[in-house]
Amino acid sequence: MVEPTNGVNGHANGNDKRMLIHVLEELLDVDVDDMDPKIVQSLPFKPHDVTSNNIIVHVQMCAPENKELFDKAVQEYGHLGWSKVRDRLSAQFAAKLMPLIKGRVLVQVSPSFAYNTLAVYEHAHSYDEEFSKVGMSRDRYCIKIPTTGPAMIAAKKLNAEGIRTLGTCLFGLPQALAASQAGCLYISPYFNEVRAHADHRLWPQSDDPATQHPMSARMVQMIEAYRYLEKKTGKPQPWIKSASFINAKEAIANGQLGCQGATPLAPVLKELCETPADADVKPTYKPNPYIYSSVHEGATPSHLAELAKKDPLALAKMDGKIADYNTDYLAEGGVALEEACNADPVTKSRLRDALELFIGAEMESRTKIEEAIAAANICTPSPRK
Repeated sequence: MVEPTNGVNGHANGNDKRMLIHVLEELLDVDVDDMDPKIVQSLPFKPHDVTSNNIIVHVQMCAPENKELFDKAVQEYGHLGWSKVRDRLSAQFAAKLMPLIKGRVLVQVSPSFAYNTLAVYEHAHSYDEEFSKVGMSRDRYCIKIPTTGPAMIAAKKLNAEGIRTLGTCLFGLPQALAASQAGCLYISPYFNEVRAHADHRLWPQSDDPATQHPMSARMVQMIEAYRYLEKKTGKPQPWIKSASFINAKEAIANGQLGCQGATPLAPVLKELCETPADADVKPTYKPNPYIYSSVHEGATPSHLAELAKKDPLALAKMDGKIADYNTDYLAEGGVALEEACNADPVTKSRLRDALELFIGAEMESRTKIEEAIAAANICTPSPRK
């Protein structure tokens, strides 16, 4: 493993001054939502995990420094089709990050497969095969799977086989409960909808996101649900790795709410690394990340506990019951989860928007790879009917 040095997982600001990134690491596990080694190395410490998605992989696929990897993957895998080239490259990008992090690299299954159980399962196994080829064991990677009924059926089978998964594109408590029932290692609730990153009119910016952001209530509901289920069942619940922050305050707020991890994008990481720590931000108890049973111990701070009884995102007034802990959301192919997602306009629209965004990036990757395959005169298999 590469040891931290000045400027390489060392002191990103050239000094020992305590910055917001240090505060966040005291509150939870800091991950990096990017596969660029330079961004991973910009932190003043080794991050825990690196997460990615179809957009992030496409950016790396187009990066000049990865042209040789791209061309070689096309030559070696082009005859198997564009998706195998993409999976090969994803594993190679992940392997380059192994010395720079403490934990796992996460890659995302095709968003086009979100409602196809078999396709999700087979794509995860394709990743598993490619990770093995680059020397990565199953404890060093995790597969991100959209939290839909059909996809969670695949996730349950994959987790039982030792291929760990994360429930992504997640916006509400029923999805979190389904991910628990599927045995996911992690979940990543989106703090902001994906459209808010491009259109700040949709961003509920506030001075105190922990109490004022409309998604905070749903975050607390998930945290308290997992705390309850772990005590009731004695079974470890997924770690909550929150995602989709637009500024540093939101990342800090998720630590204050009680999430176990955060996956900031590069601009937010830069802000965290360059902003001096606020003396008013008090670290809370952070459980040892390697003592899994302690992850959901403790209690929500009293000034935040009331959030669990609210849902500012709901169109109708809450009746005091958001989701039934006893519902089997995975029964009959995930019918109950699909019904819950469709019944909540926020989850329904945000899930659709996220999948469309990632499908768009995936189609760009497909075009780039298929053009390279054609230019190299490589024959590919006929598409499935």
